[in-house]
Amino acid sequence: MVESAKKQWYVLHTYSGFEDKVRSDLLSRAQSLGMQDYIFRVVVPQEPKIEDVRGKKEEVNEKVFPGYVLVEMVMTDESWFVVRNTPNVTGFVGSHGGGSKPSPLYEEEVRAILQMQEGEATEKVDYDYEVGESVMITEGAFNGMVGKIAEIQDDKKKIFLTIDMFGHATTAELDFDQVKKMED
Repeated sequence: MVESAKKQWYVLHTYSGFEDKVRSDLLSRAQSLGMQDYIFRVVVPQEPKIEDVRGKKEEVNEKVFPGYVLVEMVMTDESWFVVRNTPNVTGFVGSHGGGSKPSPLYEEEVRAILQMQEGEATEKVDYDYEVGESVMITEGAFNGMVGKIAEIQDDKKKIFLTIDMFGHATTAELDFDQVKKMED
């Protein structure tokens, strides 16, 4: 392996629906062609979703970027050729064609995607709100209004408020950072 070359993450464009096949084929090709020192990890970013399947709620994995696969590799002419010629791969994202090498992803982008893939929260939101509590809206169309918390959705970082507008109760959906506790 060339001393100056380092492994980086790249994005592959694939035929939609073939992401998992590309992943397994690419790992097999890397093994059979002796490219394990150049092609390391292949990831199809997915996240769990709850779906209604035949009347039952089931958790399924949904592809976050349909038609795309991430590959961690050392970019050489040989590794580029192996990856590019894997069945159902249409090309690298960030390549200008004509055999040009693609641009790698930034470390921050990869870190965020891998944390999501591993089920880690990318940022922990600390809040101290309770249903029934009154809060001040600090952003958006209802800025400056006071609302009563009707529902809190931790997983989506959303808070639902009941606001009195023109004598009618209206529900507003806001992010946690768009409200603040009332000053006593």
